Amino acid sequence: MTLPMGKGTGMSRMRLGINLGYWGAGMDADNLEVAREADRLGYAVCWAAEAYGSDAPTVLSWVAAQTERIDVGSAIFQIPARTPTMTAMTAATLDSLSGGRFRLGLGVSGPQVSEGWYGVKFDKPLARTREYVEIVRKAMSRERLTHDGDHWTLPLPGGPGKPIKLTVHPVREHIPLYIAAIGPKNLEQTGEIADGALVVFFAPEHAEETTLAPLRAGRAKAGKDLDGFDLVPTVPMAVGDDVAALADLFRPYTALYVGGMGSAKQNFYNKLAQRMGYEKAAAEIQEKYLSGDKQGAAAAVPRELIDSTALIGPVDRIADRMRAYAEAGVTTLSLAPAGFTLDERIACLRAGVTALERAGLA
Repeated sequence: MTLPMGKGTGMSRMRLGINLGYWGAGMDADNLEVAREADRLGYAVCWAAEAYGSDAPTVLSWVAAQTERIDVGSAIFQIPARTPTMTAMTAATLDSLSGGRFRLGLGVSGPQVSEGWYGVKFDKPLARTREYVEIVRKAMSRERLTHDGDHWTLPLPGGPGKPIKLTVHPVREHIPLYIAAIGPKNLEQTGEIADGALVVFFAPEHAEETTLAPLRAGRAKAGKDLDGFDLVPTVPMAVGDDVAALADLFRPYTALYVGGMGSAKQNFYNKLAQRMGYEKAAAEIQEKYLSGDKQGAAAAVPRELIDSTALIGPVDRIADRMRAYAEAGVTTLSLAPAGFTLDERIACLRAGVTALERAGLA
């Protein structure tokens, strides 16, 4: 697998991915068929997520075993869920079992999950991520592992532990490493230490100030530019002629993240909506959602916010939006196809390929 190459502007080529989201939502068999169809259609990567239900490695193993060409990627492995060496072991194993098709996506999750589910204090997320990535990379390089940091010390001092090295040989010397990033500081660090960024609610019209500028600053710290860096937004998609009705499909999803993910004081998605110019709407969505009025929160989501962060409408309209994503520096566009049936989701996948071809980006 070769990462897409681009300088962050004026892309002439863009790959498609598929994001299966969380397993166990009543569409497990459908998800496998969606992954298989994406493989047949030439999609570049299939991502799976985890929160506090299904775990991503098991799902990715299952998908990899029943596909042939498509990469499988974690979007994300939660950092508080595993020690960095366990993540390195899992990544190496998945890369080996899939024949070199694994992409490692990492993220700190959020304070509710980190502290409520894993019992891991949500403190210093940037420093913790940097140290975690350093250990993962060192372990996957198969050198004898030592580390002396603020969050991990390997081996533990004064005990029987000794420096040891990974025994599993990944297929590739370098497994692509991504970080899920939203805020400016996280994006900057991601540009510095990762091979790609996993982003959500990405609007091409706001790409420079919300995403590209901090990524570019991080790349500069590492003596690099955006050439070869994989920018991967997950974008909801629905095909049809009634744009307003399609936008309504994604109101609950947008309200959940902007209003309900996190607390009133700490919601990364709400802050992102504010940076995109939706300060008043973001505050109203959050107030209604946290008070239990989920329908009111959904109704308060501006259609413009949905339209700028999703692919909705006829295929030609979606093709136009795909050009905007490519011009904004996106190198892999991961689709989250809407649909209540398998046939609807498959049709959405196929429409994505058609739109990409019509956009001249295939």
